[in-house]
Amino acid sequence: MVDEAAFRDMREQRNPLPCVFHAALLARQAECELAQRRSLAERETLACPSAPAHLNCETLERLFLERATFPLRLRPGAPLTHATVMRLHCGGIAGLQQTLGAGRADVHRLIARAQETHGSLTELR
Repeated sequence: MVDEAAFRDMREQRNPLPCVFHAALLARQAECELAQRRSLAERETLACPSAPAHLNCETLERLFLERATFPLRLRPGAPLTHATVMRLHCGGIAGLQQTLGAGRADVHRLIARAQETHGSLTELR
């Protein structure tokens, strides 16, 4: 049996930039050309090798959360369940893919295309 506190500590040490959309990627609902798969204590983790890309993903996640608060009936400040995170990430990525007319749900490429098309992620509607 794995000590969860020790696992979290080791994960933070070995994976300083965890993939923001790891749940969607592990569920194969999206992909990312930058994601690096790593094994730790018989579990799979995803890391991001690029600090700017990680920041862009965090920004996109915050926008998803901000804009989905009413449709998903989320209470501000309330903790998100795994199911809610999955709906938020998978639905947000699928919506972005559809909006941009992209063939693949590659998160890194979708963000780059959104920035190219709209100038900024905050300009997405």
